Amino acid sequence: MREVTVVIPNYNGAKYLLPCLQALYGHTRTGMDVIVVDNGSKDNTIRDAKAAFPQVKYILLDENYGFCRAVNEGIWAADTEYVILLNNDTEILDGFVEHLLRAIRRSPRIFSVEARMLRYDDPDKLDSAGTYYNAMGWAFARGRDASAEKYTRPARTFAACGGAAIYRKAVFEEIGYFDERHFAYLEDIDVGYRARIYGYVNLYEPGARVIHVGSASSGSRYNEFKTRYSGRNNIYLIYKNMPLPQILLNLPFLAAGFFIKGCFFLKKGMGKSYLLSLREGFRICRKCDRVPVRRSHLLNYLVIQAELWINIIRRFAL
Repeated sequence: MREVTVVIPNYNGAKYLLPCLQALYGHTRTGMDVIVVDNGSKDNTIRDAKAAFPQVKYILLDENYGFCRAVNEGIWAADTEYVILLNNDTEILDGFVEHLLRAIRRSPRIFSVEARMLRYDDPDKLDSAGTYYNAMGWAFARGRDASAEKYTRPARTFAACGGAAIYRKAVFEEIGYFDERHFAYLEDIDVGYRARIYGYVNLYEPGARVIHVGSASSGSRYNEFKTRYSGRNNIYLIYKNMPLPQILLNLPFLAAGFFIKGCFFLKKGMGKSYLLSLREGFRICRKCDRVPVRRSHLLNYLVIQAELWINIIRRFAL
């Protein structure tokens, strides 16, 4: 029986999906299932992919429900112990799947393992060597734009970037799946945060390498779409995962973090969009279910809080 299913969400990815699948099959020696979940694409992506890769399972949604719904559909359909989420704008390198499998097999307490992500436009530079979150409300990729020769050792991270990572499927049943209220952005931080609350760990595995275009669906690193959803989802992420005493403890750091981000987006000409995104974040908090606070998770909250503070130093030390 196969151990792993690779789930690839797709939306109008005619430029990317075929090279992604070609690299996946060309650089993987382990048996695997592959599921492509299409978010109502209007181009010929799926027609072309079916012709070239009939062995892939295709799940076709009737409209664009966002990243979270797409990957959830793939995870639900997977009949394996592990699931790899892989963006369509990636091309894996040799041994990618095998390295992720070896890393996650090391302990049943490992929820996710993130791959080593290299920039598509310059593979000699890193796109991400681990995903972190800090007490200022900032999510960031360790090593972004640094030399690809750095960060060559496995490490614990706060969460795993959902663009190229392996997950233990059974843990989703315990902590919940990707929150579809996010639609896109910070959903991987949210699910990784929940896993940490429940006592699981997330890792970075440098041997699993993938070339990543980045922002292929939204258009660029900074744009109105990303600003809208990342700002909104950050408010939601904090409210959902932090108990009230923890929010109050971090409030000075969070206020500083959101102020700095506001100034940044103001300079980018997107200040109004950012403010509106925060207002929308408070609105969706009224409808959300918070992660239940349990006495058995108290030590996990303390460890997380220490890491949130340490990650402020990490962010400015990069």
